[in-house]
Amino acid sequence: MEIVRLGQGVDRTGRLAPEAIERTRVALGSYAAEVRSLGAERVRMCATSATRDAANAGDFRAMVVDTLGVEPEVVTGDEEARLSFTGAVRGLTAEPPYLVVDVGGGSTEFVVGTSTVEGAISVDIGCVRMTERYLHSDPPTPAEIAAATEDITATVDRALSAVPGREANTLVGLAGSVTTVAAIALGLPKYQPERTHHARISYDEVAKVTSDLLAMPTARRLEIPVMHPGRADVIGAGALVLRVIMERAAMPAVVASEHDILDGIAWSVNS
Repeated sequence: MEIVRLGQGVDRTGRLAPEAIERTRVALGSYAAEVRSLGAERVRMCATSATRDAANAGDFRAMVVDTLGVEPEVVTGDEEARLSFTGAVRGLTAEPPYLVVDVGGGSTEFVVGTSTVEGAISVDIGCVRMTERYLHSDPPTPAEIAAATEDITATVDRALSAVPGREANTLVGLAGSVTTVAAIALGLPKYQPERTHHARISYDEVAKVTSDLLAMPTARRLEIPVMHPGRADVIGAGALVLRVIMERAAMPAVVASEHDILDGIAWSVNS
């Protein structure tokens, strides 16, 4: 997996940054080589929040077609939520119904269901967006954290009024912010997805990890053994989103999942 930070600056400028498009082009080039070497016959390339918001999404589309040879599919927030749910609940043995939250870079998806989706909403509180909007200092100041928390709380409350998340029995958290928080809470000496997958992390553990991360400068976060270098500067905001969701949904714990939207996309190609 490569973190390309496609949403860099989109919240502020409304456009995909040229350097972000270039990073994505390089990553797609390696994927295209893998597609050719494996002889894949069907390829589905999905783009999410950043490309939904960007005025120059056409430049991104042209790059993808040229590099990968397929049309990028800019999925809606609802489709993103459905794909995340599909990826998360396969093989899950926790008690339904589930509230699945996918904490992304530009947006977070809230999905409620058992075997199928019963309600879904996508809201603009991703870890990159919240960092760029509020957490400008390194480490962020108490005032910056308070402003971010206020925005996240209002947005989470709006999401939970649109879907019956508080009626769920199990909170399932997806994507790198959640699994990194889980890995830190577990005290892993290195990132081990087989350990983080379906790990149950309590609210108190999430709250402690969140406070610790927000108090650290990026350089200190990079010293954490499980930290991906491309996530270190935004993990504080991602952890904060997760903590607020748990507070507002009154969830005592979160089940971390390594199965997410990528698995949902893969299964959709094979279905």
